[in-house]
Amino acid sequence: MAEMTLLEAIQARHSVRKYKDEPIPEEVLAVLRNKVWEINRQAGLHIQLVTGEPKAFSGPMAYGSFSGVKNYLVMAGKKGEDLDEKIGYYGEQLVLLAQTLGLNSCWAGLSYRKVAGTYELADGEKIGCYIALGYGETHGNGHKVKGIKEISNASDVTPRWFNKGVNAAILAPTAVNQQKFYLEYLGFRDYSKVPKVAAKPIFSMVGYSKMDLGIVKYHFELGAGKENFEWL
Repeated sequence: MAEMTLLEAIQARHSVRKYKDEPIPEEVLAVLRNKVWEINRQAGLHIQLVTGEPKAFSGPMAYGSFSGVKNYLVMAGKKGEDLDEKIGYYGEQLVLLAQTLGLNSCWAGLSYRKVAGTYELADGEKIGCYIALGYGETHGNGHKVKGIKEISNASDVTPRWFNKGVNAAILAPTAVNQQKFYLEYLGFRDYSKVPKVAAKPIFSMVGYSKMDLGIVKYHFELGAGKENFEWL
């Protein structure tokens, strides 16, 4: 059976909150750990993979409809204006990789508690969110998405690669499915040799719009092809 591509993972992946009591094989964990190491080195983040730990998503401090979660990513890094967007961008790389490995996942901004001894933070670092991982009781369900015109200026005259990027971005997971972002094709700006694209967060009372934007930008890059444009 052919391996799932990242674009196929975008289509197949849905949020899952209920997990089977089934351990993740060591060979799968090894792939995830290697990617975590690579991202931490590249992006200066401090992501940590926790396995076999049932407390973070249970008990009175954890709420929502999670059950059976024993494996998760602690998404942490140095405090700064760009931390949330970096967590979204690189966290989604891990989420889609997990999907290609046969795992299910769910971003968790609040529905967890921090369990002492399961993670480390250096001075000036903080946790932005957790990501639950494991084998879901189901593979989740799709959710309603906004129209292309609501989240971009894609049209019959914008490049095909831009429209493909928007179609990938519209499937990006966002907090409470708020989709508070806008993608704009700007063409060749400032004598650039490569077209420019702008990705803008939209204010949300829920929050997490910058983290959502990072997730959206990664999806867009996968759909559009990074070689076809530059971010403004």
